Amino acid sequence: MFLLNTISWLTEDNLRQLLEQYRSLGPLPGVGLTFMKSFVPPLPTIAIVGLNGAVYGLWLGFLYSWIGLVAGCLTAFLIIRKVASHRLLAKWAERPKVERGMRWVRQSGFSYVFLLSLFPVGPFVVINMAAGLAGMRLRSYLLALCAGKAIMVFAVTYIGNDLERFLRQPWEIIYVLLFIGLSLWGVKAIEARFARIGTGQK
Repeated sequence: MFLLNTISWLTEDNLRQLLEQYRSLGPLPGVGLTFMKSFVPPLPTIAIVGLNGAVYGLWLGFLYSWIGLVAGCLTAFLIIRKVASHRLLAKWAERPKVERGMRWVRQSGFSYVFLLSLFPVGPFVVINMAAGLAGMRLRSYLLALCAGKAIMVFAVTYIGNDLERFLRQPWEIIYVLLFIGLSLWGVKAIEARFARIGTGQK
């Protein structure tokens, strides 16, 4: 019940009020919310990153969101890699999505993490789990994660920072919808590509 109530509370208005209310704490609210994304999947990445841009401005909003997302993903990756031998995680690794992700990481780890980190929607928890369970090298994981998240976060922050323009010219919202749609399509296309690589097809 508590989890359901928490998820239902996670609306854009409530998140904006939270950021505005605790803005005096500096970067902590902006970094903290994006950090939690790696551990609370229902948190809306696009809304949080966009609101950071609206509340903190383009460059600070970008920086806080990027730090939070990278720190959250890295923490999840390190925890999973540390306890990868635990029987519960071993059972989780047998799930089709995680198993496929682990196979793709072993074959093309950097490309897998980098490409899927480019999109504001996607299986972030699965990516971190697959990379951790597959024992991906920390340096490769961190480079791919930092680069991919930087591109994605800047794009979303740019939109959030100038949200009033979209309100004045509502037709421009089509760019946002196209961005989300292309992100979903891109994730599926990349997963399909890695699936073909895994089966030896071109």
